[in-house]
Amino acid sequence: MFVVQPQHKGKVMKKITLPPQNFVDKAISWISPQAGLKRWQARTQMAIMGGYTGASKKRRQTQTWNPAMGSGDNVSLDDLPVLRDRSRDLLRNAPLAVGAVSTVVTNVVGTGLKPQAHIDRTILKQYLKTDEAMEAWENKAERIFQVWAESRDCDITRGQTFAEMQALVLRSCLESGDVFVLRKYKERVGNAFGTSVQIIEADRVADPTSSNDNIIAGVEIDTDGAPVAYHVANRHPDDHDKGTLSYARVPAFDNSGIRQMLHIFTRNRPGMTRGIPYLAPVIESLKQLDRYTEAEIMAAVISSMFTIFVKTESDEGLKPMVPMGAEDTTPARNSDYKLSPGAILDLQPNEAIEIADPKRPNQAFDGFVQSILRQIGVALELPFEILIKHFTASYSAAQAALVEAWKTFSSRRKWMASQFCQPIYEMVITEAIARGYLEAPGFFSDPFVRAAYLGAEWIGPPRGQIDQLKEIRAAAYRVNLGVSTLEEETAQITGGSWETKHIQRAKEHQLRTEAGLIETTTIGNTQNEED
Repeated sequence: MFVVQPQHKGKVMKKITLPPQNFVDKAISWISPQAGLKRWQARTQMAIMGGYTGASKKRRQTQTWNPAMGSGDNVSLDDLPVLRDRSRDLLRNAPLAVGAVSTVVTNVVGTGLKPQAHIDRTILKQYLKTDEAMEAWENKAERIFQVWAESRDCDITRGQTFAEMQALVLRSCLESGDVFVLRKYKERVGNAFGTSVQIIEADRVADPTSSNDNIIAGVEIDTDGAPVAYHVANRHPDDHDKGTLSYARVPAFDNSGIRQMLHIFTRNRPGMTRGIPYLAPVIESLKQLDRYTEAEIMAAVISSMFTIFVKTESDEGLKPMVPMGAEDTTPARNSDYKLSPGAILDLQPNEAIEIADPKRPNQAFDGFVQSILRQIGVALELPFEILIKHFTASYSAAQAALVEAWKTFSSRRKWMASQFCQPIYEMVITEAIARGYLEAPGFFSDPFVRAAYLGAEWIGPPRGQIDQLKEIRAAAYRVNLGVSTLEEETAQITGGSWETKHIQRAKEHQLRTEAGLIETTTIGNTQNEED
């Protein structure tokens, strides 16, 4: 074994360790020196090429493969405007793209994520002495936030409720890669709160100048890479008919350290400043599939029209040219053949009819499209059955698809809660405490106490069940084994609050008991007996 150390000025070259001759090499070289030399040359070439064929630039398959290099921002920021525009175009015109994004929004947000206040009872025991007082505080906090969330005044434009804003934020993030949410404070007559929310589209946050290295795509950062401020345009940059374009610097935090601007996106690489659209990896596939589908539809339409062509073997050539102003005496050719039931066509001499048959519908269309859809579904983390809303497999296969999809939806739901819902909840509850709607001793003096008051769990629409009886039985077993709670199972199955349902059921049970009705309920068998 020996090492070759290339000498190149100005370049860093790797050391190449040439392979030694083993027993087989020596034996082959002794029998056939030529064969031994070829074997050793091949092994040496492999050593020079390296251990990964995917990194080789000499193989024919990878010679032209030269991906962009650099940081996440370096390979994405220049392409972002085009990616956004193409993503939006697909979401306007491509049914599959619309369905994929709508599926994610419906299953993640649905009718809206709602908070269940869960304060840290260990920390707050010194302020809220009893469990009853803590429970009462949680219930009051939920009702106060509900009042704010169900009012359209929570939107600075007075156009949406908080649940509707959740859907818009998630859809905008999937469509554009990221979205910005600005906290606004505006006192309005008749409103109990001044806190409101403004949703800002990704295009409006941009670099107003190219001379400041601390501003990246509209995000001003410090030496640690943390956001300091955002530069927001007064309008969309492409709306040229809405006045002069100008930018305002919006601080990321106020003087007390409370976040003013929420930048909602998924960071795929360390150091990324802006997000990438959800459809970015499959934009080309979706567009090509849309074109292919359109072509097949057009071919099928043409085929349904029963088009015919009239062939002629006449050698007359072109019609003779007639001088300007002279009368054309050439006999007119009757080429208007109309098809009708029992029609008899009188063709011209040397003419024959040929039917245009485009061979549509294409028998291979469905199989090919399904293959492409499976690849798209893998990239979007949507099982094939969920992507196209088509369940033809067995119960086990359909259940497996739903379970796999629910992993994605649950992950995005938690991300949505932490990125958008929880910060807004904290803003509203903080204002409620400041206004005296809620009594929270120690809230403004101790950050740990403040965090203890602001704890919440976000509940969304239920997962849905293929076989409700099996799901209910499984839920009952989990509760009986102690691996789950009634609160968790209620949220999973119906999406409601177990406490609310418990109060209602207790009320119903009391009324039925007073009326002389005895209710007996078992899993899988509900029996009502009247005495």
